[in-house]
Amino acid sequence: MLRKLVYCLAAGIVALPVLAQSERVSDYVNPIIGTNGMGHTFPGACVPFGLVQLSPDTDTIPHNVNGEYQKDAYKYCAGYQYSDPTIVGFSHTHLSGTGHSDLGDILIMPATGELKLNPGRASHPEEGYRSRYSHATERVSAGYYEVKLDDYGVKAQLTATPRVGVHKYTFPAATDGHLVLDLTHGIYNYDGKVLWANLRVENDTLLTGYRITNGWARTNYTYFAISFSQPVKEYGYVDKKKPMYTGFWRRFNMEKNFPEMTGRSIVSYFNFDTSASPELVVKVALSAVSTEGALKNLAAEAGGKTFEQIAASAADSWNGALSLFEVEGTEDEKAMFYTSLYHTMINPSVYMDVDGAYRGLDHNIHQAKDFTNYTVFSLWDTYRAEHPFLNLIAPDKGADMVESMVCHQQQSVHGMLPVWSLMGNENWCMGGYHGTSVLADAIVKNVYTTRTGEALKAMVETSNVDYYEHIGDYKRLGYVPFEKSSTAVSSTLEFSYDDWTVYQTALRLGNKEVADRYYKRALNYRTVFDAETGFARPRYADGSFKKDFDPLQTHGEGFIEGNSWNFSFHVPHDVYGMIDLMGGEKTFVKRLDDLFEMHLDKMYYEKNEDITEEGLIGGYVHGNEPSHHIPYLYAWTSEPWKTQFWTREIIDRMYRNDINGLSGNDDCGQMSAWYMFTVMGFYPVCPGTDQYVLGAPYFPYLKLKLPNGNTLEIKAPGVSDSKRYVKSLRINGKRYDKLYVTHADLLKGGVWEYEMSSRPDKKRGQQPEEKPYSLTNGIK
Repeated sequence: MLRKLVYCLAAGIVALPVLAQSERVSDYVNPIIGTNGMGHTFPGACVPFGLVQLSPDTDTIPHNVNGEYQKDAYKYCAGYQYSDPTIVGFSHTHLSGTGHSDLGDILIMPATGELKLNPGRASHPEEGYRSRYSHATERVSAGYYEVKLDDYGVKAQLTATPRVGVHKYTFPAATDGHLVLDLTHGIYNYDGKVLWANLRVENDTLLTGYRITNGWARTNYTYFAISFSQPVKEYGYVDKKKPMYTGFWRRFNMEKNFPEMTGRSIVSYFNFDTSASPELVVKVALSAVSTEGALKNLAAEAGGKTFEQIAASAADSWNGALSLFEVEGTEDEKAMFYTSLYHTMINPSVYMDVDGAYRGLDHNIHQAKDFTNYTVFSLWDTYRAEHPFLNLIAPDKGADMVESMVCHQQQSVHGMLPVWSLMGNENWCMGGYHGTSVLADAIVKNVYTTRTGEALKAMVETSNVDYYEHIGDYKRLGYVPFEKSSTAVSSTLEFSYDDWTVYQTALRLGNKEVADRYYKRALNYRTVFDAETGFARPRYADGSFKKDFDPLQTHGEGFIEGNSWNFSFHVPHDVYGMIDLMGGEKTFVKRLDDLFEMHLDKMYYEKNEDITEEGLIGGYVHGNEPSHHIPYLYAWTSEPWKTQFWTREIIDRMYRNDINGLSGNDDCGQMSAWYMFTVMGFYPVCPGTDQYVLGAPYFPYLKLKLPNGNTLEIKAPGVSDSKRYVKSLRINGKRYDKLYVTHADLLKGGVWEYEMSSRPDKKRGQQPEEKPYSLTNGIK
């Protein structure tokens, strides 16, 4: 019996992939979801949390030309757009679902016929080495990608290990083929991004080399070792930026069959006798440390193994990781579920060699002792749900990620935890210092139990770097003044929450002095609320609020990637205090209702790359992170059933088994982690507490194998769009009326039995003791 995942597209109906029905839950993963439009996911091969993401790139739009931003580059944050007609080649590093980008390292393209060493244009692919392709020949699954390159008749198959990308190319019969290895290619590329590249032909089946790039990761070292399954006949390269000085290297003809190639704009080629042996397997191992490290990674993970063995191992690794869950639903719902779970396990990524060596933030080589070092911490996004989700399902990885972040802080010349960590670099993207949230959440849930004192020290030092985002002014005034920062209000709200995470950690660790100090800082959110309007509003150093304020506007009003209508709800640690500032519960509930039900004019989002109409429900922006906790805020009010209504509405509208199936950037798993929590029926509104706020389950049955060996079963017979409300919940046979559960509750496992209804039960969860955590009970 065959199962098809069918997509209805404007151009017609395309079916892919065709997968055999089996017991393997990984067969439900569809990496094509979100590869068009705003999702910014990639379809290629990787394994859980691997350094390598081997995937096709479909164009070469530069980030800027002579310093002028090229807006079409935004589409290519993951290198691939489903609607593109050509493939440029297959590169080894990609970011999953981000709204800015980098990487695309070490691009390889197989070809036949005339040698071409530039990619050409999509409108005229014959000008370069790119090739047309058809989605009908694409086969995608967890850990595997396949396509036919129509211009060359080459079948390309890709798979991966954590540190090695593995290619298998089958060339047409009686045709000699070659590979183009383009060390100038990159995602969000621009002239001069490659600072230096080096390539050595060690023998006729082995290459080593490196390149150093200056991009979002300011100084990114990528070392590699490449093995071929058959010998190279001849090879060469061009340097598109001829050096002004070559010294006595000029005595050689370096451009052909010379084993050392180096420069700022290197494109090389390697010819093979594929007419005699049409299959060519290429193994590309990466390291941030050295070519020696890359060779060790190659030997340890891919040495002596066939393509088929490695592909099977990749599939097994995904099936093992995804088999934590069992779920009942339609084929489309299962595809969405397991693909979302898959997306939560791509980033963060392992960033060390098999021997534990890694490049630190200081660009020195360090040795990881008793932990795995990770990179790609998109913390403004992922502190909300991605890291709490990993703390639930993979606490060993959560602990290693915290240790990696503590090491980052200790290697930082600024003494700061990561803001946005990328390939041994800090790229400073977005606001706040949300590393404190990730540490606090892991500590309160007993995920991280080793260097907790050093973790708290790192949190305190991070929150006192006065020149970062005007923290000095924030500490002095209680807010960031608008004349100093265009994101003054959102920064103040984010700092206030982050300060609460320091307070919470100090409290847990028994440090009263720090706890008392950060309790006061945690209340700084109050300083930017305007009593007249009940909205968070920009404020100047003299204490006055900005006049002519528009709370719907996303530009020029003191917020980053959001407006006051959404950001004013960003007080997850003191919801009752926020309710009072907005005018009391009645006004608060009305504002929540209005947010979901309003009509938002296009003028407020049409010039914002990260917000589109598809990501909106009224004025609620699910396509961007600041709003993700908002549907759960009804739990603190007398109308908690509205959470049950809106969370199902969001899932139905924003998560679909389709190339355009994500309403916004998946942002290294955050969008998918929101989905995973929400279909289970709970969400970590305030990471750093041990509580999850209850909504309602999406599926009639879900089972989770917990890391401690227990099992959690969630049963909701008859749940549907028409029966979305919780009439009752029994946990292990006992009635449960609280609107939250604790982490310890979850780890006990057992059976949760829901009775669902078409009408809300307006009596559940109304008692004060049934409400979730709030720092205060309101303004005193």
